[in-house]
Amino acid sequence: MSKTQVELKIEGAHAAITFITDEGLNVLNSEVLHSFHAIVARIGGEPRIRTAVIHGTGKVFLAGADIKEMAKFTPAQGRAYAELGQGVFADLAALPCVTVAAINGPALGGGLELALACDFRFAVKSAKLGCPEVTLGLIPGWGGVGRLTKLIGQSRAKRLYLSGTPHSAEETLPWGLVDEVVNSAEDLEHRVAAFCKSLHRAAPSAVALAKRAARDMDEITPFAECFETVDSQEGMAAFVEKRAARWMEG
Repeated sequence: MSKTQVELKIEGAHAAITFITDEGLNVLNSEVLHSFHAIVARIGGEPRIRTAVIHGTGKVFLAGADIKEMAKFTPAQGRAYAELGQGVFADLAALPCVTVAAINGPALGGGLELALACDFRFAVKSAKLGCPEVTLGLIPGWGGVGRLTKLIGQSRAKRLYLSGTPHSAEETLPWGLVDEVVNSAEDLEHRVAAFCKSLHRAAPSAVALAKRAARDMDEITPFAECFETVDSQEGMAAFVEKRAARWMEG
């Protein structure tokens, strides 16, 4: 079994989630998924958190599901594993804060599916992204087919999940699979930090409502709900008074 651990560090309005393993290969087995899910739930319960970045250490960002664990699955166990991963990533996608996957190396299979559940994906240009499941006689089970298709279109999505061939982050940038590419892991850290800082000028409640509008494909209801928030009163008052808005923290 993988020895991957998940760590959470909160500094002010920012959360950093890091996958770490002493073997240099981060893998998502059931235990790791449960640990990650608990961290996602904690972030969701912390109103002060504005941004959350997911990091991987070692050789890869995330290498995907644990093949050794899955090798003896029955169909019923496979269904339960798929439901577990889908639930975890659905909760990640539903977080009210902005989420960023900082892809320092290969993001494959479940690793890519986790990144797809984030709002943004920044990557070193050499990082490989792909869905190798079909080369194992499997298919993506944690939302990869649907999220890929929605993000980059059916044709390009099929190129990934029907061939199993990985592509570099630089190659997938024009597709919209990643939002930005950088040259090195050091550049990635600095760029993601600057990007997260730039997001803090937005009203927390408005960000959460905008994310919900995109998820539910309904702008009218969350737009109306904006007028119930202290943030909308402060934001419009600040505009009229020609000053910077002072958002509520927590």
